Amino acid sequence: MKRPVITLLTDFGLADHYVAAMKGVILAICPEVQLVDISHEITPYAIPEAAYTLAQTWKLYPKGTTHVAVVDPGVGSSRRAIVVEFAGHRFIAPDNGVLGMVLDAAAQGKVRAKIREISTIRYFRRPVSQTFHGRDVFAPVAAHLAKGIGLASLGRPILDPVLGGFTKPTQLAPNLWAGVVLKTDRFGNVITNLEWNSFSSIARGPFRLKFGRRTVTRFHHTYDAAPPDRLFALRGSSGYLEVSLRRESAAADLGVLSGSPFELVL
Repeated sequence: MKRPVITLLTDFGLADHYVAAMKGVILAICPEVQLVDISHEITPYAIPEAAYTLAQTWKLYPKGTTHVAVVDPGVGSSRRAIVVEFAGHRFIAPDNGVLGMVLDAAAQGKVRAKIREISTIRYFRRPVSQTFHGRDVFAPVAAHLAKGIGLASLGRPILDPVLGGFTKPTQLAPNLWAGVVLKTDRFGNVITNLEWNSFSSIARGPFRLKFGRRTVTRFHHTYDAAPPDRLFALRGSSGYLEVSLRRESAAADLGVLSGSPFELVL
């Protein structure tokens, strides 16, 4: 790329100075960089939502892009900071599952991702705050990567990254799976971790999606095909099964958010 690209994904919102501070650090080190905001409206602390959002966007950017994902409830603790190189892209994040779906994509493609702990302090902003590693660790490391340093200079290789445990449902019995809500979008659609390629039989029924005491048993291919006031499942544009409520919020109706559990019975 003629100009390096860095994408930013956080749960910082835009009311405070946090995003602007990260951008300032990056531009001071690498002024020629193109900065792209994926989102700063991730639900606070919602690691599955951040992982899903990153998984839906990173492939659309040119090879050589560096992606910074900071949803970091464990900031300042013993959790590691990591950098991953996979499919020509670099990813910088806390080691808490935010990169779980990226690493899962590597495993599915039978490609070994390069993973290193970020520990070389000369690439950090000094002093390092115990509560703002986005500004003091992740942003400057991303800028130095954009300027051309190699991954090997950032720290030792690791083989045990945190995957998060939410990337795929768990089969409990021949016809029973335990799943997790990845995200609820601004329309109130409930995006589950049921990949369509594995669970397309839902379209032919019968099935039951159980969210606590609530059960969803209907499938429709489009929003307008569903009757009003009835929860239904459909295939979402991201390739995952979603639960919707026509022109209303299924998430509010079900009382779920990112990380909420559910069961599928086929």
